[in-house]
Amino acid sequence: MVIDTHIHPALYKEICLDKERFDRRCDEMNFHLMKPSDLDILKKQYALADIKHVVLLPQDCSGENGTAIITNEEIKQIVDKDPDFFIGFASVDPRKSNAVELLTDAFEKLKLSGLKINTAKLKMYPTDEKLKQLYKVCQKYKKPIIFHAGMSLETNTVTKYSHPMEFEEVAIEFPEVKICLAHFGWPWVNETAALLIKYDNVYTNTAMMYMDSPKDLFEKVFKQDLGKYWLDHNFADKVMFGSDSPRIRPVRSKRGLDALEMEEVTRKKVYYENAVRFLGLEE
Repeated sequence: MVIDTHIHPALYKEICLDKERFDRRCDEMNFHLMKPSDLDILKKQYALADIKHVVLLPQDCSGENGTAIITNEEIKQIVDKDPDFFIGFASVDPRKSNAVELLTDAFEKLKLSGLKINTAKLKMYPTDEKLKQLYKVCQKYKKPIIFHAGMSLETNTVTKYSHPMEFEEVAIEFPEVKICLAHFGWPWVNETAALLIKYDNVYTNTAMMYMDSPKDLFEKVFKQDLGKYWLDHNFADKVMFGSDSPRIRPVRSKRGLDALEMEEVTRKKVYYENAVRFLGLEE
């Protein structure tokens, strides 16, 4: 059983009916040469990786480019198709004067399950006071945050704003808010590992940069860049499965992790149990 904590529904056919908007989304997110896919086909692909739930990530940097690339309402539209399968996150541009109200509505009215932020796209450090207002909303509603961490392939992003160590003060100031530094902060995986070990509220996921194959990448990161037994012995409770679909199909990512040597108790945590705790699904 698997929970995929990192899926961008940019190519979900249900939200790709406006061609001009779809083309702009592909330009912003660098999803070129890709076509929209039917939900039924996508769910069959997810089933190949034994995925039972997927976390859908929107993106709102509309203070800069006018409209959100993937809106909270579009996420809600997809979740409503199968609320037992889809877990929708919200995104709000903190530069908007009504950002706190928008995020509150996303939690109260749209019933979304967390917040997604890309500071590299916003060109804001994670400790910016405008962002802290959103963290306070998450703290109030007990919602987790998934941050883009590490290098970003998207157009018009600046990596210095998403270096893993820039999130340390957020972890300290908001200890009750669970935060995920997505992509294992690649290429700064050791820095990410340090934060996983030090802070109870810091998590990460495996949606990393696939320079070669998932199998080769996971072997490089978890057995060469990090110590051979670090995952099992030091932060088995902090790493969650994430594919970064549609950049890579979840089944390829899952097969890459299947080939990685780890204790079976760790594998269960990575594939499912850690996400259950991060997302607050225990109840």
